[in-house]
Amino acid sequence: MKERGYIEKLWREEKYRVLLHSQSHYNAIRERLKHNPSYNEINLIVKEAIQIPPSQGSVMNAYDHMWGYFKKLATEEEKETATKLKHQFKHEDIPIEDLLSFLRSLAYQYDVQYLKDSTVLKA
Repeated sequence: MKERGYIEKLWREEKYRVLLHSQSHYNAIRERLKHNPSYNEINLIVKEAIQIPPSQGSVMNAYDHMWGYFKKLATEEEKETATKLKHQFKHEDIPIEDLLSFLRSLAYQYDVQYLKDSTVLKA
């Protein structure tokens, strides 16, 4: 595999974890990918991003992005659960892991390989 292939694999696996921690790092990587970055350059930005504690806003943004894979597939009950969990997290009633666990279960239930491969949903 050429370096660009490794870069794309890294981004595919780390995209939502980066977004969970830092929108600005997410945007920086997207911008660099338009050019010819090195693997080390992208990997460094990923490592920097995951050192930043997630904010409530960044978690909600990442959750919404990942939920987008399911909103047309989900049952009414799953949609209600998604909304309830988001509300509970927003009011600090549940930890981030509850949101990620729900998305992880949907990723496996609906066999969404892109999310199954995402490091943010690894148990």
